[in-house]
Amino acid sequence: MPDFSLERACHGLVCGVDEVGRGPGAGPVVAAAVILDPAQIPSGLDDSKKLSEKRREALCEVLLATARYGLGMAEPEEIDRRNILHASMIAMGRAIAALPVQPGHALIDGNRLPKDLPCSAQAIVKGDGKSVSIAAASIIAKVVRDRLMVRADQLYPGYGFAAHKGYLTKVHKAALDTLGPCPIHRFSFAPIMLAAAQHKV
Repeated sequence: MPDFSLERACHGLVCGVDEVGRGPGAGPVVAAAVILDPAQIPSGLDDSKKLSEKRREALCEVLLATARYGLGMAEPEEIDRRNILHASMIAMGRAIAALPVQPGHALIDGNRLPKDLPCSAQAIVKGDGKSVSIAAASIIAKVVRDRLMVRADQLYPGYGFAAHKGYLTKVHKAALDTLGPCPIHRFSFAPIMLAAAQHKV
């Protein structure tokens, strides 16, 4: 389980950073940067993928009320232009820049660091299972992105975005075969590129 030991070893304000949405064929990459209040750390923080939707939603509400956070996104057009890795780095940098206060250090999930950060930073592989701040960021990013995809399902019905959140499931691929891609699809991803060619989009 993640704990606060990595944060405790740092001086000054520390933020945890994580992103959600590298794999889907539609929708943005969403990143969150979170500075926890050491006196108000919610119990049960963990990698968002290990938590139920109900538990994520409940923890997210507590985090939004008790922690300082920033959000950053890279939209599908930017993902297509820059590639998914660079877009993810850009989203994380934007999340840190959006914090209401500047941190002294950032703990970032993964093995790469975004460029031109306003503070020192450390990449931590599988950080959402080691740092509560990164776990908190993973939860907020996941909940925010899921909510965006539920809204996208209303704007672009027929694809099933509310259920699969843009991941290329059988249902999603079948909808692409029938409907072709919509504006929030990532046209640089091979299945979307193929569907666009078939539908001459």
